[in-house]
Amino acid sequence: MASTDDIVTRVGERTLTLTNLDKVLYPSVGFTKAEVIDYYVRVAPVMLPYIRDRVMTRLRFPDGVGPDRSPFYEKNAPMGTPEWVRRVKVNTSDGIIDYLVADDEATVVWLANLAALEMHVPQWTVSSATPADEIVSLPEREPHSGEPLADRVVVDLDPGAGMTIVDSARAALIVAAKLAEDGMIPIAQTSGSKGIQVYAAIAPTRSKSTWSYVKQLNGSLHKAQPDFFVAAVSVQQRAGRIYVDYNQNLAARNTIAPYSMRGRELPAVATPVTWDELGNVSGPDDLRFSPEDVLARVADYGDLAADLLASRPPRLPDIA
Repeated sequence: MASTDDIVTRVGERTLTLTNLDKVLYPSVGFTKAEVIDYYVRVAPVMLPYIRDRVMTRLRFPDGVGPDRSPFYEKNAPMGTPEWVRRVKVNTSDGIIDYLVADDEATVVWLANLAALEMHVPQWTVSSATPADEIVSLPEREPHSGEPLADRVVVDLDPGAGMTIVDSARAALIVAAKLAEDGMIPIAQTSGSKGIQVYAAIAPTRSKSTWSYVKQLNGSLHKAQPDFFVAAVSVQQRAGRIYVDYNQNLAARNTIAPYSMRGRELPAVATPVTWDELGNVSGPDDLRFSPEDVLARVADYGDLAADLLASRPPRLPDIA
């Protein structure tokens, strides 16, 4: 039963009960759950093309952000999931996971009401798979004929200790040039912190192929600029350099969705940016965008990640 503080509202064809709207989820600035929901209501039409038909992992903050709070990752659909929310069973190395898929605005708002501040999705789509007994199976070490296919490649730039967003922006420009040389159209997105992801749309292909492509890119960047790029996974060896995380292309991995909020101290958003913006970065706040900033950017510039939605994207280049 809804309490007197709850609000019943209509989102599309669904009726939702929104709860605890006055709860502060970002204590440092007093940003409330109502404001989180308002952002997701307004950004959902732009965000949906990047999360629709993809299983979602959520990072939930029921008590808000902060060092004394207890956020948790959630993959399985939680108890009480409405019957109208799409669910997909996926066979993984950890067993069968009952994922949910956000295919409509109502699901996005329902997740925001659960304080799912962060929404993460893989690079593959559910519809590209051939399920066996209605269960999608991810490839383990070897590809298999019915596996889901990736329709985008991601180069996740992870700055080591001592590196800043300025360094990440420089790395993104270098990576973008490499992807463009290979016939792709790169898109940059801030992580909401000091990292950057560079995406590109590709014709559907196996995740192992995208993983191999970015792994080779990792090695070639390190070979060309060993003082700037590091190929090693070790955190200690990454200090003062940029690591290209190719493992984000594995079918079992996921990345922060475009336009998702982040569970940092300040309410920031993973935001698509222009190459001019990256080229002009001079300080740590230049690529940090609040929900209000992002909504204004969408109103002024439209969807800066739209090239990821190309109807006929290029094939991923073959690698030696």
